[in-house]
Formats: sequence, C-alpha cells, structure tokens
Amino acid sequence: MTTFLLVLSLLLVLFSAFLCWQVVEQRKMIARMMENDDIPGNAQEPELVLTLRVLDPIALAKRESRSARILADKLPVMVRKMVYQEVMKELESELAEREIDVEMHIEYR
Repeated sequence: MTTFLLVLSLLLVLFSAFLCWQVVEQRKMIARMMENDDIPGNAQEPELVLTLRVLDPIALAKRESRSARILADKLPVMVRKMVYQEVMKELESELAEREIDVEMHIEYR
C-alpha cells in the first residue's frame, strides 16, 4: 500500500511539474506575441459603465402618473422617454445627496 501511494505521489508531482512548465511556456508565447504586435504589457484597464434598463416603462408611468394613463396608449414613445428622464433625475438627486459624482446620459439604441 505504501508503495502504491509513493508511486501515485511521484506521478502527481511529475504531472504538476508538466503543468507548471506548460504555464511558463504559454506566458512566454503570449509575451512574444504581444511584442510582435506592439501591444504594451501594462495596457490601461477598460472603463466600467453601469447600464440601467426599465423593464416596463409604460406600466411604471401608468402607476405613477394620471396623465400617463391617458398618454401611454396614444404616445408610448414619448411616455418611455419621459420615464427614463424622470428615473435619471431621481437617480441624480439620490446620488448627489450621497455626494457621489456621476455623469449620466440617455443612450438611444
């Protein structure tokens, strides 16, 4: 039993060494590829952006406003735009109250 465990341990050590060697070789290959393509190794990290989507803006408008109940069926695009503008105002005021500086925009996709 001891012999079996010793052999198994030796095999695991050899396999671990092989995997370590593979990782070192891959890092070297990546470094060479980045050198060939003139990519700096310490590139700037991507900017994080928070996206907010109101799942049912028409229902929200109908729930929050009497006039929206009338307009939602006739002018849904305008009501959606107004909902997003109002959500943006509320978020801005809440974040300003907590002294968090933000830059907010509405994107049309």
